[in-house]
Amino acid sequence: MSQHNEQTLTLYFDGSCPLCLAEMRLLEHKDRRGLLRFEDITAEHFSEEKHGIVCELAMKSIKGRLSTGEYLDGIQVFAKAYDMVGMTTYAKCLSAQRLQRPLSWCYLKFARYRHIISKVLGPVALKLVSVYVGKKGP
Repeated sequence: MSQHNEQTLTLYFDGSCPLCLAEMRLLEHKDRRGLLRFEDITAEHFSEEKHGIVCELAMKSIKGRLSTGEYLDGIQVFAKAYDMVGMTTYAKCLSAQRLQRPLSWCYLKFARYRHIISKVLGPVALKLVSVYVGKKGP
C-alpha cells in the first residue's frame, strides 16, 4: 500500500483496446507500492462527473490525475507511471525535454489508430503480459 506522504496516480484508459489493457496490466503488476489507480473509461460504471474526465477527450489521449489534483495527459502520464513503479529508464526517456515534441506527436498518432494496431498486436501483447504477470486470459 502507498504511504501517506506518497502521491498516487489514477490512469484513465481505454479498456476496449487490447494494447492499452496490456500496458495497464503490466503497470499494475509493477506497482509494488500501490501508487497507481486504474479507471477504464469504457466501463459502464465510469462517471465523467466523479472523475472530472471527459471520455471523448480521454479516448484521444490517455489522461491521468495525481492525488494532488493535477491532471496529466499523453506521454506525461506514462512517464509519471513508469517512474512511480520503478521503470526509471523509460520514465527518463519519456521525460527528456528534447524528445517531448516527437514523442508526443508519435503517441497522438498511435492513440488515434490504436484500435487498428491492437487488432494485430493486441492479442500478442496481452498474451505476453499475461505470461509475464502470471495471469491467464484477457
